[in-house]
Amino acid sequence: MQNLKIIFGALGVCALSASSVHAETVLRISSWAPPTHFINSKVWPEWGAMVEKVTEGRVKTKIEYKLASPPKQFGIVRDGIADAAWIFHGYNTRYVATQAVEMPGLGTSGEAAAVAYWQVHQKYLKKADEHRGVVLIGLHSHGPAVIHTKKPIRSLDDLKGLKIRVPGGVGSLVGRALGVTAVKLPAPKVYESLSSGVADGVFMPMETQKSFRLKEVVPNVTIMPGGLYYGSFGFILNPRLLAKLSKKDQAAVMSVSGAEFAKLGRHWDEADTVGRADALKSGTKIAVATDAMKADYYARMKPVEDAWVKKVSKWFDGKAVLAELRATARAYEKTKK
Repeated sequence: MQNLKIIFGALGVCALSASSVHAETVLRISSWAPPTHFINSKVWPEWGAMVEKVTEGRVKTKIEYKLASPPKQFGIVRDGIADAAWIFHGYNTRYVATQAVEMPGLGTSGEAAAVAYWQVHQKYLKKADEHRGVVLIGLHSHGPAVIHTKKPIRSLDDLKGLKIRVPGGVGSLVGRALGVTAVKLPAPKVYESLSSGVADGVFMPMETQKSFRLKEVVPNVTIMPGGLYYGSFGFILNPRLLAKLSKKDQAAVMSVSGAEFAKLGRHWDEADTVGRADALKSGTKIAVATDAMKADYYARMKPVEDAWVKKVSKWFDGKAVLAELRATARAYEKTKK
């Protein structure tokens, strides 16, 4: 009898253990940047820690690499190959409404841009339904993009004809307005294109001087006051994975997403600060565009903004949305100082 009690007791422990294992969900995150990039070393881990805490350990996260190229991240989440991923909207022409945050002249940090972006998205941009097929859990913008070149830039005309890697979205429209020869390829290929001579320069935020080692191949940076443009990123989740969770855990996961995820945009700003310091330490020359260059640039970009306002008029008043986005971002920026 005693032996039977021991056996049944052991079986009970096994059953409880099996139940616990079954109840735990590991959310597989696909990432296309290297493990050292702050999205992988800070943003995803911080969100993962929040998810694990609010679900009392029932949902955990794991980052996986090389599941797909950057432009294909949306598809692998939609199709369930990965449970979550981050996407750069500029890699796909389907995204138009999201270009609101990309427009030049915002003049704020990435965190302020992200917080305002999420608010404006929920009020207006989501009417375009550009993330259909997945669950949007967060939106970010990188900090102000700058001009990284092999040669110093003293006027915008110096860029004409140069082979410049452009990112897609508004960043590519910037290239067109400046008369560059566009080189289109995803971020992980930028270093190679610059070191091999395929490109003479690139439009990217300051953080890439370190994170993508641009300090080694483009020793000149030109800052456009207000931001050359900003970069729009979406963080997405497979809807079937979310539906498998209990209602309680679904609500918990979403409670640390959205507006809370936007605040993680501070890591873009931290990375810009680190990138700038690393660039200066490496001898990179950093210049600010002159007043004449700034006036020339915004005159060239006005038609781009006007064209966007016309495109999105079927969903919302683009001019009003841009005004609200900028006002919200700038107001938030003041609260952080």
